[in-house]
Amino acid sequence: MKKTDHAASVFADGFNCAQAVFSTVAPGLGLDEGTAARIATAFGGGMARMGGTCGVVTGAFMALGLARGNSLPADKETKEKTYVIALEFVKRFMERNGSITCRDLLGCDIGTHEGHERAKQQGLFDTVCSKLVKDSVEMLEDMLSK
Repeated sequence: MKKTDHAASVFADGFNCAQAVFSTVAPGLGLDEGTAARIATAFGGGMARMGGTCGVVTGAFMALGLARGNSLPADKETKEKTYVIALEFVKRFMERNGSITCRDLLGCDIGTHEGHERAKQQGLFDTVCSKLVKDSVEMLEDMLSK
């Protein structure tokens, strides 16, 4: 199964967007899927369903940090390179989707009861979010292969 399809599948099964992205990519970077899912739990729905930065973006940032981040405080060069690749991800994501903000991407604020219900009733999690999960994993695979 392709990683994009796996991510969409675990999203459909109940992982949030950040979990679906990070837990799909993390095993190839040395972190098991379960640990990655736990780490990403609070990032779904634009950070704990606050409608902020989309969970697929934060999930991708976690993957980029795991793959390219610094582990020593003095390694500022690696940190800067990681920021550059993260900003490249944002640029690509914006070109494809127009925003990185959950409430903008969905057209409603899932941080409110009304907005969350609207998103469920309109099937936005199944359509919009599923596409964003796949987009994110596809872009990550491309960026991490270089």
